[in-house]
Amino acid sequence: MERDLTLAGVIVLAPCEADSSPSPEQKRVLDELHLRKIDLADRVLVVDPGGYVGGSTAREIAYARAAGKVVGFTHGG
Repeated sequence: MERDLTLAGVIVLAPCEADSSPSPEQKRVLDELHLRKIDLADRVLVVDPGGYVGGSTAREIAYARAAGKVVGFTHGG
């Protein structure tokens, strides 16, 4: 999805995809960075395979909506 949007001329601020589980401190840092990316975004596209949204993503969706961002979904919603 990130590649397709970028090739279509969209600036993509995607969450970091880690190869392994982050430490609690790394998780805290990543969670905060994701919110700052939402602050920079014009809108948020949630990539939700099969309609699944986990807890962190649900918090980010609520944050984006509270900030007045348009939130779209690739599958569910």
